[in-house]
Amino acid sequence: MAGVPMELVKKLREMSGAGMMDCKNALEEAEGDLEKAYTILREKGIAKAAKRAGRSTGQGVVEAYLHRTTPDYPPQVGVLVEVDCETDFVAKGQEFRKLAKEIALQIAATSPRWVSRDDIPDEVLVEERAIYQRKAELDGTPPQAVAKRVDGQVENFIKETVLLEQPYFRETKHTVKDLIAENISKLQENIVVRRFARFNVREADDESADGDQGVPASAAGRS
Repeated sequence: MAGVPMELVKKLREMSGAGMMDCKNALEEAEGDLEKAYTILREKGIAKAAKRAGRSTGQGVVEAYLHRTTPDYPPQVGVLVEVDCETDFVAKGQEFRKLAKEIALQIAATSPRWVSRDDIPDEVLVEERAIYQRKAELDGTPPQAVAKRVDGQVENFIKETVLLEQPYFRETKHTVKDLIAENISKLQENIVVRRFARFNVREADDESADGDQGVPASAAGRS
């Protein structure tokens, strides 16, 4: 498509944060379809993020969030999250700090247990799978369909409890992993959620402390 209107390019740039040329090329590829062009930029951002995944992240921020039900009531939920990047230049930037805040909000809202699926202990997955299998058998699921049903339920469990796999609370068609990938593409650095802790005064404090990290063991994760 030739002659993409500059207004459309600017609108896509505002939506995606991508460069003007990337936006123009995406719109040309999408033949002027704004939503399709946005999807193209997302997919390219995820591809770029994969290439940066192994790069060292020695800088970053620890972001905090306290949730109040009303302005005059003390916070009942608190989150600490460490988000790392490659350079102090990016760590000090507004876009990176905004991302860290969004991740803290996500954790407060959705109560994940682990950062990535690799952090889930094997025994937890074994136990969950056994529970789903027993339920499928009790429900009378045909034997040939049990494995597929159990696999689907285990995957749903992962999407509910793993931060990176959760739907992003502002845009549920996309995951937190997608959000991070877009920022990796935009900021041109690898970005890693290193660990987090979520506190709720209404939950029983029966967790042991992780002495090495100083945060509740069940709330800490590493990517």
